[in-house]
Amino acid sequence: MVEAGGSNPPGPIGDGMKATAKANANIALVKYWGKRDEALILPHNSSISMTCDAMETVTTVEFSENYDTDTAIINDEELHSDQKRVYDHISLIRKMAGIKEKAKIVSESNFPVAAGLASSASGFAALTVAAAAAAGLKLSEKELSIVARQGSGSACRSIFGGFVEWKKGTKSSDSYAEQIAGKDHWKDFRMIATIVKEARKAVSSRSGMSQTVKTSPYYGGWLSSIEEDLKGMREAIRSKNFTAAGSLAEYNALKMHCTMMTSKPPIIYWTPATVEIMNAVREWRQDLESYFTMDAGPNVKVMCLKKDEKELRQRLSELDGVVKTISCAPGDGSSVSKNHLFD
Repeated sequence: MVEAGGSNPPGPIGDGMKATAKANANIALVKYWGKRDEALILPHNSSISMTCDAMETVTTVEFSENYDTDTAIINDEELHSDQKRVYDHISLIRKMAGIKEKAKIVSESNFPVAAGLASSASGFAALTVAAAAAAGLKLSEKELSIVARQGSGSACRSIFGGFVEWKKGTKSSDSYAEQIAGKDHWKDFRMIATIVKEARKAVSSRSGMSQTVKTSPYYGGWLSSIEEDLKGMREAIRSKNFTAAGSLAEYNALKMHCTMMTSKPPIIYWTPATVEIMNAVREWRQDLESYFTMDAGPNVKVMCLKKDEKELRQRLSELDGVVKTISCAPGDGSSVSKNHLFD
């Protein structure tokens, strides 16, 4: 756990004990699937992602003695007191800062939440940065990454922009994200989020991971092959080898979904539209190089280069079941904003 140190005195900064932060979602190219420690959210394997510039969460946090209890409003919906993840995270940051004031949290995302689009990544990254700033904590990016991880594992990667690796570590203090390459390293890389279902998924990522780790006979194979995937993806990103990066991301995603499908009971996030997109991308690859990846949900992310972005997005939008597409380039890491969501 990260704690406020001597060079990191607690106390309000900026606008009293109020701060706003924004963070982008990230999509994993080599997936994180499975925890070795549920409480601290320590993963069984490291992972690599791209921070996406067009999928953003903005969060305002205010600590005040005028609040009798913590409250959180996410996309105009108030969280109940039993929805513990957000409130537990605020309590963690409050303890680190040595303050007692309760918090008001308002958060808005510009893309569907809990639908396999990494909304918890941007959400908890923005919450961590805003709450830490409001509480007066001056944390490094590494420290923010460690704290964000304890809210949602993939949130530790959204602290950084561009291409990012979350190192699994051996304990809480060395399980954090680091940037492999900045957003300007590979400006032509595109990730097109293809939305086929905006509703919340029936099985959350958290419960899906736990079930897979406990029951899938293929989970051991997933772990034994992951280091090779990580090495290959690092090399592909650094050399800007799109064929290598895209094909490896697609292969890695299919391996992950195979472990889900062979858990007991099986977890199948795919819909007919999901499969149609996958098949179409494989067919189009003959004249339009593109690859797909998927997280825990039905929505497919399609990777291409900038020169093919317009044509690919048009083709995707014409498929049955596609609601909309969101095209993303490598984006910025999380940051503090002066534009609060409430007065």
